This record gives sequence, structure tokens and C-alpha cells, in this order.
Amino acid sequence: MRKVNLVYGTVYGNAQFVAEEAEQALQKQGWQTQLFAPEQLDNFVPEQESLLLVICSTTGQGDIPEDIAPWFMQLKDQAPYLPQLQYAVIALGDSSYETFCQAGVQFDELFTELGAKQAAELLKIDACETMEPEVEAKSWLQNLSQQLA
Repeated sequence: MRKVNLVYGTVYGNAQFVAEEAEQALQKQGWQTQLFAPEQLDNFVPEQESLLLVICSTTGQGDIPEDIAPWFMQLKDQAPYLPQLQYAVIALGDSSYETFCQAGVQFDELFTELGAKQAAELLKIDACETMEPEVEAKSWLQNLSQQLA
């Protein structure tokens, strides 16, 4: 597997920036990548031969951002069986909230329900601890890339 599909859900643009930086880092590691903006996800079912990387911020009371919520609901409603899909989730949040990184947790749970295999443990990036979430994400991606090589 040398292809990664990246999707993001964002409110203020942080998850998008992390996704763009992650895409560049993966390309430097030799991965073929495709970055999907939320508006490109209508009826998108991840290719099971590729790794899916979801980068998502949390909003409100642990809610999924409005830009990616329709795709989440579409997958939940259609429930495609994805037993060959490997996925990983990077969740951005603020630990001062009780619902810290809950949107990422919801994506992680959804893909498990769909039969997909977790390629790496959910990465939670805390806005209270880091001003540069892309740096933490790149380090995590380096380890993930080595595990999958």
C-alpha cells in the first residue's frame, strides 16, 4: 500500500492546514497522496487498497465540523463494509473541554463499525499544549509510515 487518501473537517482552518502539511510530508516519504476537500466527499467511499487518513477538529459540544458532517452521516447511513481498509485519525481539540477531540473519536468509532482496520492509534492534538499541530502530526506520520513500510 503506497497510496494515502486524506480528508479533513475543519472550522477555522487548522485541520485543513494540518492535512496539507501531512500530504507534503507523506509525499516526501514516497507515498502517493490525494487530498479531498470536504465538498469533494459526496458519495466518496474510501478505496480499500489505500490508507485513509482523517484529520478533524472538534466543535461545539464534541460535534463534527459542519463541512465534513454530511460525509460522516452518509457513511453512517449507507454503512459500506470496508474490511480491507486501513485508516488513521488525527483529532484536533482543546483539553479544557469535556468533549476533547470527540469528533475524531466519532470517526474512529465509525470506521471500526464499518469493519476497517486501525493502522495507528488515534492521535489527539491539544490546542492547550501546542501552537503547531502540524509538527506533532508530522512526527506521528513518520512513525506510521515506518510501521506500514
